[in-house]
Amino acid sequence: MAVASKSRERDIVFPEERLPWPQTILLGVQHVMAMFGATVLVPLILGFNPNTVIFFSGIGTLIFLVVTGRKVPSYLGSSFSFIGAVLAIQGGPGQHQGLAFAGILVAGVIYFLVGVVVHFAGINVIRFLMPPIVTGTVVAVIGIALAGVAVGNWQKELVTGTITFLAAAIASVYLRGFPRLLPVLIGVVVGYVVAGLDQAAGGACASAASGCHVNTSVIGNADWIGYPKLTFPDFSDPVRAFSLFWFIPIVLVAENTGHVFAIGGIMKRDLSGYLGRTFMGDGLATTVSALFGGTGETTYAENIGVMGITRVFSIWVFIVAAITAILLGFIPKFGALVLSIPISVLGGIELYLFGLIAVIGAKIWVDARVDFSKRANLAVAAIPLILAAGGADLKIGSFEINNLGIGALGAIIIYQILRPGHVRDAEAEPPEVVAPS
Repeated sequence: MAVASKSRERDIVFPEERLPWPQTILLGVQHVMAMFGATVLVPLILGFNPNTVIFFSGIGTLIFLVVTGRKVPSYLGSSFSFIGAVLAIQGGPGQHQGLAFAGILVAGVIYFLVGVVVHFAGINVIRFLMPPIVTGTVVAVIGIALAGVAVGNWQKELVTGTITFLAAAIASVYLRGFPRLLPVLIGVVVGYVVAGLDQAAGGACASAASGCHVNTSVIGNADWIGYPKLTFPDFSDPVRAFSLFWFIPIVLVAENTGHVFAIGGIMKRDLSGYLGRTFMGDGLATTVSALFGGTGETTYAENIGVMGITRVFSIWVFIVAAITAILLGFIPKFGALVLSIPISVLGGIELYLFGLIAVIGAKIWVDARVDFSKRANLAVAAIPLILAAGGADLKIGSFEINNLGIGALGAIIIYQILRPGHVRDAEAEPPEVVAPS
């Protein structure tokens, strides 16, 4: 075990190195704080058990580190890509949980198999099927399709919902250093405090029907120590589970690829050879999580931001973070605190997050310099976005593709249909003329 000494002189601690234990432990706890807000928000939206979700985020992170040979420093938390599909198969937050876990498991298995293919065939197979115009469209589709959920919860009580998303936005823009990486957590805390103060003063939040009521009774009734609640998948409708969740690995592949390249860029190491392993690790973590009542897992940009600030990539920091999350899973009082968050606060942070997801799709286009003067690119993006915004839904018996799936499938199919024309136009373009100096 290499203790970082020379590496600190060059201001980088690499994955195989370790800082002294006090620093390692503090940095690990910091990573838990970074992922905390977003990770616990997903079970709150879906009606999952927060203790179980945080527990399996830690387990999933350890699985990921093992599968990647402890070469890719990452923390795995709840993925927002699953929200639309889970809500569709549930029929409402907290309902038909077994069916939801079955769908998440299906996505995890598909994701793992994609990782196997990429590991042996290389990343070019992904680039062929899902170039930036497709992946950017699929990501944008998710944010747009979830807009109705966010607006509905925000409208439960406009004041606290608005204060919540403004607090998150202001934190992300005006704060500096590590606090800037916690806009979700800051927004939720500010909204929670405002709702609590209004409730104590007998205002709008004093009524549970208002949507901004803080449920203090659930906190008081919870134990300090207890086991995470395990719930198992229900495979009574496997066709529907597949039809609603098959497309999610597409998003996760794009997301994970971007994260791996980002980590490699900050660390000045080429990690592209580990992409297949990262997909397999993420897919296996998602599968294990779904087997026992957890959410789908993904690598977290928040934690990559922390690495960018600290320049510490030590795998031991992430092992400490994972163990910390696992221990939090045994504190029911923590889960009760999460469940007491008002609906309007949830809606406010959803407006911010789901909007960001949609815009990140556009960012993928910009970063890849997608040329929208090409008609093929316009069609690939335009049609799926309208299908998602319009709530398109296809049902044939138990087989169902909701607006998320139709948008994702539409982007892939339309691109492949138009690919020959796209290639023809590219070949017909005149060479770029460079003015003489």
